[in-house]
Amino acid sequence: MMLKNLFNLKTLLFSFLIVTINYQTNAQDKKTSGNPIFPGWYADPEAIIFGKKYWIYPTFSAPYGKQVFFDAFSSPDLVNWTKHERILDTASVKWAKRAMWAPSIIEKDKKYYLFFGANDIQSDKELGGIGVAVADKPEGPYKDLLGKPLVDKFHNGAQPIDQFVYKDKDEYYLIYGGWRHCNIAHLKKDFTGFIPFEDGSIFKEITPESYVEGPFMFKKDGKYYFMWSEGGWTGPNYSVAYAIADSPFGPFKRIGKILQQNPEIATGAGHHSVIHDPKSKDWYIVYHRRPLSEKDGNSRATCIDKMYFDEQGLIKPVIITNEGVEKSSIK
Repeated sequence: MMLKNLFNLKTLLFSFLIVTINYQTNAQDKKTSGNPIFPGWYADPEAIIFGKKYWIYPTFSAPYGKQVFFDAFSSPDLVNWTKHERILDTASVKWAKRAMWAPSIIEKDKKYYLFFGANDIQSDKELGGIGVAVADKPEGPYKDLLGKPLVDKFHNGAQPIDQFVYKDKDEYYLIYGGWRHCNIAHLKKDFTGFIPFEDGSIFKEITPESYVEGPFMFKKDGKYYFMWSEGGWTGPNYSVAYAIADSPFGPFKRIGKILQQNPEIATGAGHHSVIHDPKSKDWYIVYHRRPLSEKDGNSRATCIDKMYFDEQGLIKPVIITNEGVEKSSIK
């Protein structure tokens, strides 16, 4: 009986080994990313390049009380992704209790700074808002930099969520806001606070028409592209629109939508980021959407598709796909 059990165990281990090898081989043989690009419910993805790898930092999409940590994902080619679990959680941020949302990350002086929202505060009387954590590696582990929120009040009507850190030349800015208001603030070089603008203000409102949340900015050919999400995040008509200006402060006049649902593929396409290798001509938009089989608002998956510009520099409407994008290593 013992010999028989040993034989069965060896057979089981051999079968597991074959399945693992086949899985790894199939992953390596993939020519396109597919959408979603990795399993699990993840939303609000921020994509960025560090060294020779693409990184994505998303929200863990679940009921607010279960949103107590962040995972990250890295890839050398946009097709094969590695999960880095719990790079930051509420155990490391004593003031954060729930609703950890929409991380934004930037590298400075060989340190990695992760900005995040927590607690979904509804008034200035509640504890929460936008925090910042720091680590020595992109995958963490991260620790709370301040021991308190960086932004903990409603300024200009903007809920302190959906933060995006933007570097313009040698200056750093925090662009953020929910509840249909968006602010920009000039960050100190150590990210512990803000530098007042010339008029003495800290938070300048740059809200464009139809803005709801999820701001993102990039610069191309000397112009500032400001993007945001419109509609309700639980609905099918969540979408992304944009504007172009000569300054990160605007004024930003809405041009139109460039990302939205395709009822034959997925709904609720929004809250995005953009990645571009400066040595490549390719631009990518990373976003979340809801599979057609799902009705739960939290059933959001991270996807990627190509983004194109016309001859005038305007963004063409994005075609959302099931195939995703082809392999592309950083040049």
